[in-house]
Amino acid sequence: MRNINRQTLRVLFLILSLLTITPAIAANKPNLMLAKVFDASVDVTQYWVSEKLDGVRARWDGQQLISRGGLLLNAPKWFTQNFPETIMDGELWVARGEYQQTVSIVRKQQPHLGWKKIKFMIFDLPKHSGTFSDRVSQMQSMAKQSPSPFLQFIEQVQIASHEQLMRRLQLVTNQGGEGLMLHHKSGLYHSGRSHDILKLKPFSDAEAIVIGYRPGKGQFTGKMGAIQVKSADGKSFFIGSGFSHQERNNPPPLGSIISYRYQGFTDSGIPRFAVFLRVRDEP
Repeated sequence: MRNINRQTLRVLFLILSLLTITPAIAANKPNLMLAKVFDASVDVTQYWVSEKLDGVRARWDGQQLISRGGLLLNAPKWFTQNFPETIMDGELWVARGEYQQTVSIVRKQQPHLGWKKIKFMIFDLPKHSGTFSDRVSQMQSMAKQSPSPFLQFIEQVQIASHEQLMRRLQLVTNQGGEGLMLHHKSGLYHSGRSHDILKLKPFSDAEAIVIGYRPGKGQFTGKMGAIQVKSADGKSFFIGSGFSHQERNNPPPLGSIISYRYQGFTDSGIPRFAVFLRVRDEP
């Protein structure tokens, strides 16, 4: 009996140890530069254009990877061993359409071989004092010198017209891409939302917090019919489309942040034709 008790205690201790493992918080949460939505009135010739990658936003501070939320990401040493000391912003990314796989890999608390699928795709240099055009030149030089197979720099191109921009958007989305990013050529890096960075997608998207559920009817009887969410501006509304059968059986938990797409707003400011995209469960 004594041996059984000791074995039980060991198992309980192991379980408690695993339960108390929490993500490491970085000393300083990165002050990121964030995009605003593209406006057709802008002069596109004044911007560099790149593909918008739907990965996990991260900053390399010269020694470690930090998530947008300020958590240390436990990348293996072999993943970052040839990264420069330069501070860089980028996306941890697997491939188009593989956002959930990317999150699953990077959010684990121990280094693992899954990181072999990841590339750190660089799009900016936060501590560089020059314009974005200056930063593009620096990133192009760094790309030629980088010995790391896990570090890549996102291609930046110049566009001659709005029509050319729309053709490029169509090409990217037809190939499974999410959209485009535009960086103003003369823009300096600073934290917060900025018109110097614009995102362009074939539809609008946003995030909201899940605050409730509505039961399903008909073919969805006994399942979730819609989730009730609250947007960043405090608007509450329901989203009932875009869910798989599995997601209706196991809907996004209360308090989780979800992404949805929509087409404009009603007169009361509610997103029209809101469609569920995914749970934003990245660190």
